[in-house]
Amino acid sequence: MNVTHLRLLLFVCVITILPACQSQKPQTWVFIMAGQSNMAGRGIVEPQDTVTNPRILTIDSLGKVIKAKEPLHFYEPSRVGLDCGLAFAKTLLPKVPDNVTIMIIPTAVGGSSMSQWLGDSLYRNVKLLSNFKEKVAIGKQHGEIKAILWHQGESDANERSIEAYPSKIPQLLATFRSIVQNDSLPVLMGELGSYSNNNDYWQMVNTAIREYAATDQNVSVIGTQDLIHKGDTVHFNSAGQREIGKRFAEAYWGND
Repeated sequence: MNVTHLRLLLFVCVITILPACQSQKPQTWVFIMAGQSNMAGRGIVEPQDTVTNPRILTIDSLGKVIKAKEPLHFYEPSRVGLDCGLAFAKTLLPKVPDNVTIMIIPTAVGGSSMSQWLGDSLYRNVKLLSNFKEKVAIGKQHGEIKAILWHQGESDANERSIEAYPSKIPQLLATFRSIVQNDSLPVLMGELGSYSNNNDYWQMVNTAIREYAATDQNVSVIGTQDLIHKGDTVHFNSAGQREIGKRFAEAYWGND
């Protein structure tokens, strides 16, 4: 075999192997958790919720990247509890390529209304939309923002706020997508539960979510009507939070 043939063989080997090598470059898929207390989490954290995985990451209150374990949210120290984030990542992880790491970034604050998010209100010492922007920037430093997990509406499920709620959903999602700079960013929206003492208004929120989702192919709605509260008729229990995480993951994978 002469030198020309050797060079040709080497070239063929390089162009064959290179794409495979490039496809194995490590990637980080970032998911932002936003909303109010049922996204921030009020469930009881149990040992299974604190098992870490080097491919599932989050951030601490200083923005430092750490291995994820519950509780993920840290904005309300006296109220922290189990949310759906780790269950989401654990369910999604077996489906993603082996070179992908999942990062879950918390931004939810209990009791926050849609108007407070849109108005960038300072609520429980968190400037809601500014904090969201800050956490998106952190996420982009480490990977690609793949979706937003949203659960909110309990604070708007009342006579005063419910009428305007449907029009605020597209406003907020457009704002989120503008911040992320992705007009087709998937947004996964969890329904409110069916156990409230104020159930008529809660179901009006759910109707608004579902009706909007029917107009936006990049929105998925996660059903929660079969899940149980923790005893306060407001917050999902721990089993419910883990199940919501699984459903968010299944919805994302089905919509991706």
